[in-house]
Amino acid sequence: MLEVQNLRLSYGKIQVVLGVSFSVKKGQLIALLGSNGVGKTSILKAITGLVLPDSGKIFFEGREIQGKQPHLIVRMGIAQVMEGRRLFGGLSVEDNLILGGGYKDSRTRRAALYEIYKRFPVLAEKKDQLAGSLSGGQQQILAIARALMGRPKLLLLDEPSLGLAPIIVEDLMKLIKELAQEGMTILMVEQMANMALEIADYGYIMAPGRIVMEGNAQEIIQHEALKRTYLGG
Repeated sequence: MLEVQNLRLSYGKIQVVLGVSFSVKKGQLIALLGSNGVGKTSILKAITGLVLPDSGKIFFEGREIQGKQPHLIVRMGIAQVMEGRRLFGGLSVEDNLILGGGYKDSRTRRAALYEIYKRFPVLAEKKDQLAGSLSGGQQQILAIARALMGRPKLLLLDEPSLGLAPIIVEDLMKLIKELAQEGMTILMVEQMANMALEIADYGYIMAPGRIVMEGNAQEIIQHEALKRTYLGG
């Protein structure tokens, strides 16, 4: 579904991605792992058109997408949940959700909203509350739900566990695993490597600017030396 080929990306004179290649097959849950600052978020931004790579190619369902405008990439079926959630805190829960499906026709948007409320009863209960008044865990659920409003084919998650209590993270990982089991293709960037690998099918490990290892998630979990070197434990 997604193929990244020899991606290079820099900010000014600072090179942050140094020839990264990887792929995501339909229905897979892929974990892109590594410590802070190795280039994971920059790769997601390149996929969604928020930054322009220096070189390399990105294919989505066989179509070349690098350099396309972000709204066109969203319409193709890629949705991203940004690091830090990026909700509109002064708008209601429902308004945030509607914005997530804003490019769909009203009938599709209503159907998607019904599905979201059925899956996430807490959002239905709080639909008229300001998004900024929700707890951290509820805000992350809302951010994911907003992305799902567009019924994407590929969901990009950037540090979904950031700032959340461990018990909330466990519930969040269960939700992400459920979405994958239902057929959603997911590429997840995450610093909490063990929890991410527990639910992922396949993992890519990054050092600054490059991928240093890839493999079955369970194999990486058992690779203690690699985890200590690149994942901090």
